[in-house]
Amino acid sequence: MYPQIRMRRLRQNILQPMFRETRLAKDELIMPLFFDENAVKPVPIASMPGQFRYPLSCAEEVAEEMKAAGIRAVLLFGIPKCKDTEASGAFAENGVVQEATRRIKAAVPDLVIIADTCACEYTSHGHCGILCGKELDNDASLLLMEKIAVSQAAAGADMIAPSCMLDGQVLAIREALDEAGFSNTPIMSYSTKFASALYGPFREAADSGFSFGDRTSYQMSPANRREAIRESYLDEVEGADILMVKPAGFYLDILRDVRESTDLPVAAYQVSGEYAMIKAAGQNGWIDEKKIMMESLLAIKRAGADLIITYFAKEAAEMLP
Repeated sequence: MYPQIRMRRLRQNILQPMFRETRLAKDELIMPLFFDENAVKPVPIASMPGQFRYPLSCAEEVAEEMKAAGIRAVLLFGIPKCKDTEASGAFAENGVVQEATRRIKAAVPDLVIIADTCACEYTSHGHCGILCGKELDNDASLLLMEKIAVSQAAAGADMIAPSCMLDGQVLAIREALDEAGFSNTPIMSYSTKFASALYGPFREAADSGFSFGDRTSYQMSPANRREAIRESYLDEVEGADILMVKPAGFYLDILRDVRESTDLPVAAYQVSGEYAMIKAAGQNGWIDEKKIMMESLLAIKRAGADLIITYFAKEAAEMLP
């Protein structure tokens, strides 16, 4: 009747840390930041408690806060003063992300700046590129992404992150960057990005809601596992340096699939809806917010993520050794 195997032996409190299989580190966390050309002071994002749209005048201060918390990398999103059908603000020399990049680099040179390369915040219709009628014109939009990526790199971005899920976007951007003299600028592709309902709070934060239709013709169906792997594979072939799965928490199976299919680093984006749900439940006293925050990040890391983009980055970093 004696137990042959006693798993609890190594679960004694004094021993547990020696056998911890998965560990989070500050270096693996990436903090998304929103900069708004229309703001004169930080504007709270109602659906994302603790997050703000920052005016450009706060860029240096925010960068210093990230460094003090131990954050090594930030992902920048911009809200321009004016929008148009060509997303001209996205590639303007003095565009909001470009200016935020210059200010942050001047204040904290060793903070890694990743520029989100897309058009939805900058187009008057809210879609991620150039339209032909009511459809996204893939190849015309590739030319737009090339211009955006080069302008972001020229402003000092350390990494380009195309998020619009266009066919051929990585190859087009890679060739444009190389031709412009930015051959050392890596690309972190949103390689497997699902058309998820979890992006709702982000669209408030980035003012990127669409005026008609949806994004299911270019973002992926949540039902398709094989297609998800193929999307990331194609971006690797085109020259991506880092792949990504977005969202993270509802798609841990896909994250594991992509991790096992590639030797490239893999990022996962814990999106606004995931953040908002944890925050809301925590504020209502239904869960221990801090513990759930760390458990959710640990699950993403355990599933295979090398990097985690999360609105919890600063909070989590302040809790990590």
